[in-house]
This record gives sequence, C-alpha cells and structure tokens, in this order.
Amino acid sequence: MSGPTPAARRTVLKGAALAGAAGLGVAACSTDSKLGRAAIPTPTEPVHLGAADAIPVGGAKLYREERLIVSCPAEGEYKAFSAQCTHAGCVLDKIVGNEGNCPCHGSRFDVTTGKALVGPATVPLPEVQIKAEGGKLVAGPDA
Repeated sequence: MSGPTPAARRTVLKGAALAGAAGLGVAACSTDSKLGRAAIPTPTEPVHLGAADAIPVGGAKLYREERLIVSCPAEGEYKAFSAQCTHAGCVLDKIVGNEGNCPCHGSRFDVTTGKALVGPATVPLPEVQIKAEGGKLVAGPDA
C-alpha cells in the first residue's frame, strides 16, 4: 500500500498551520474583528488636568497618563477626547500639527474633532466632557 511519505505529510501539516496562523493575524488587525474595534473607556470621575492656559489657542495637548487629548479651538473653549486609538486601544503617543498619532498601527486622528484620518482605525475618538474652572481644566462626568 502506497501513500504520502512522512516528509510529504509534514509539509502539508506545516502549510496548514502557517495558513491558520496567517488568518489569525489578519483577523487581529481587521476593523471588523472584536480587536479592531476596541472598547474605549472614558473617565468615570473628574480628572484634573492642570492649568487651562497650558493649551494654546488653536493648539492641543496630549495628557498621555490620563489618556486624554484636549484642544483649544478658541479662547476659553476646550474640547476633549479619549487618547486611546479606536482600532486596538493603544494610547496615542504624540500630536503633530492637529493630528494625534497611534504608535501601534499608524492610525491618526484629528485632535479638534476626534475623527479618524488614517487607518486602520475608522471610528472617531470618543468625546469627553471638559470645562475650565478657576483657570484649571477638569474632564469627565459633570464637567
């Protein structure tokens, strides 16, 4: 009785294993997978961010530790967004111009609107309530 040699069987099995692993890799970065649409938490209690004048009019600041981005479109007006990428949940690492950068997969977001500009992220950053009180910024609920 003849059949595939042991070496031929190993080759087929290795190919099947590699194809399966490649499929998992594609699913992990797909925006349709659960990993591709990260659940992004926003503050559940007030977060004190310091002096409001630390953000120039027309500019933005990344509060990496607090996982927030705050922009100042006009004098005394502030907008805040989660600084976690909506693709896989990585924290943005820098702002260049008006774009927040995700170091994990290269997504970029408009820091004045939260809109996803460059993928793989397609979902905007969640907006977070913010207010200035006595020259200090406070983000989160009831802000």
